[in-house]
Amino acid sequence: MPSSPSSSPSVRLERLRAALPATIEFLQRRRADLIDPVLIDDYVAINWFEWHGGALRLTVTGRNICAQLAIRAR
Repeated sequence: MPSSPSSSPSVRLERLRAALPATIEFLQRRRADLIDPVLIDDYVAINWFEWHGGALRLTVTGRNICAQLAIRAR
């Protein structure tokens, strides 16, 4: 069965970029329990987040994506 347009890699990445600020906010407030587990899995799979000692944290790639988003927001 062909994949739907909403499941394309570019749509997936845009969805993850859009959710990233809220995800980071939850992490900063120590409320990772409010983050959709599917988002966490996706972020880890594309190396924007990593598990470190049982805690979720941004990778260098994730920090770079955040910087790009901040530039776009200006």
